Amino acid sequence: MSSRPAKRAVFEQFAADGISVMFGNPGTVEQGFLDVLEELPDFRYVLALQESAALGIADGYARATAGPALVQLHTGVGLGNGVGMLYQAKRGHSPLVVIAGEAGVRYEAMDGQMAVDLVAMATPVTKYATRVTHPGSVLRVLRRAVKTAMTPPRGPVFVALPMDVLDAETDEPALPSTIPSRATVPVPEELDRAAAVLRAARRPVVLAGDGVAVSGAQPELAALAEALGAPVWTVNCSELVIDTTHPLHRGDLGHMFGEHSAAAVADADVVLVVGTYLFPEVFPLLRSPFAEGCRIVHVDLDDYEIAKNFPAEVALAADPKPTLAALAARLGPARPLPGRAPAEPYGAGMMDLFAAELARRAPADLVLFDEALTASPALLRHLPPRRPGFYFQTRGGSLGVGVPGAIGIKLARPGSEVVGFTGDGGSMYTIQALWSAARYGVAARFVICDNRRYQLLDDNLEQYWRERGIASHPHPEGFDLAHPEIDFVRLARSLGVPGVKVSKPAQVESAVGRMLAEPGPFLVHLMTT
Repeated sequence: MSSRPAKRAVFEQFAADGISVMFGNPGTVEQGFLDVLEELPDFRYVLALQESAALGIADGYARATAGPALVQLHTGVGLGNGVGMLYQAKRGHSPLVVIAGEAGVRYEAMDGQMAVDLVAMATPVTKYATRVTHPGSVLRVLRRAVKTAMTPPRGPVFVALPMDVLDAETDEPALPSTIPSRATVPVPEELDRAAAVLRAARRPVVLAGDGVAVSGAQPELAALAEALGAPVWTVNCSELVIDTTHPLHRGDLGHMFGEHSAAAVADADVVLVVGTYLFPEVFPLLRSPFAEGCRIVHVDLDDYEIAKNFPAEVALAADPKPTLAALAARLGPARPLPGRAPAEPYGAGMMDLFAAELARRAPADLVLFDEALTASPALLRHLPPRRPGFYFQTRGGSLGVGVPGAIGIKLARPGSEVVGFTGDGGSMYTIQALWSAARYGVAARFVICDNRRYQLLDDNLEQYWRERGIASHPHPEGFDLAHPEIDFVRLARSLGVPGVKVSKPAQVESAVGRMLAEPGPFLVHLMTT
């Protein structure tokens, strides 16, 4: 391989891995390789005005493509700005490849401006973090990063790229990264053991998480649940793992309080856990929520998560898709399905009206990004997720993913109609992402559900009061977002995105029609209170 500067070779490596877009925010110590990028017409740089927005867009892109998304941050200050979104990506197993520049290895002893241990900063919020120190290993390290990000359990990785290393010559060849296959299934004896436990169940329950979606095991999960006649609760889910209109689907356990999970499994004699851990609440129970004698079968590719908090009788570190298929084959035909519970009566609130109108007009390829939080129940009553790849939800606990996430999905799937729902509070974490949508003509739609406060905090505080016998009283002033009022339409317009405010039921129909007809990005400011 002929010698060339490493700053050029890195783009050869990205091309070898099929990566042709970089999301980022530039800085001085990255200027050398960003300057090279201008000479590459087939490589696209998507500029965001802040690092959290860049990471949020990349996260949506990675989730929609199921492939690696490349992010460029600006040394320690940029990495610091993006830590919250990186934590979100780590908890959600999003395969981001994050790079950041630094002044150079030669300046390390000087402790100059912006000097910081980037690897130490990145390690807690990534699956793998490293620093390149020699031009002869730049591409090797990038391949290792891509491999690590894409090997289940997937997750974000970080590589620090010193400027003097990138300026140096390298003759490393650019080769496609190797992604090991983990499409594994247990040996027959272990499958027989798991099937025997499941077959003996009288009151089985299935708990399923995002590992099912990553594996593409949605049909196998439904078939196994039908063979067991078991209700399915989703746990820590941000993508579809079972058709939410399926008669055995019972809903999501939530992510706040352990009592909710305990109620779901209290009467179970056998629990099948697939693609998640137990239990991912903010306030989990410290005691076991399972009845005495309950038997647990746990299937996941992430062996760390298996039996992390509660023992399992059968623990299978395996790919859910072939494993669930093999178990269903051992259990025999499906049991009769129960009738579906009557649908909840639709409310007359603004969110119900808006979601109903969107459902009436929605094209078959409608993709939702749901960060509506307290407004989500109304959204899902009218637009229940039914197909993999058409519904994405916030995950990991960081607010602000709704707007950039929808942009990333639309960039990945330009032919689909993409609508992102977020709240007034969440949107303000990354509202500047609208500028990127306008700059690149990304025709995503954004709905800001405005209840003029951090409503989720109100709800959680009331639970706190109930648990501790505290009398109800006014919520903290810090939960209020009404003063001064945020004019989201004018704010969006200043960032290049047109919009409309909807505060009356009579305005809903025209707003939805205008939103779907707009050739570029469009924002709806929906007053929900």
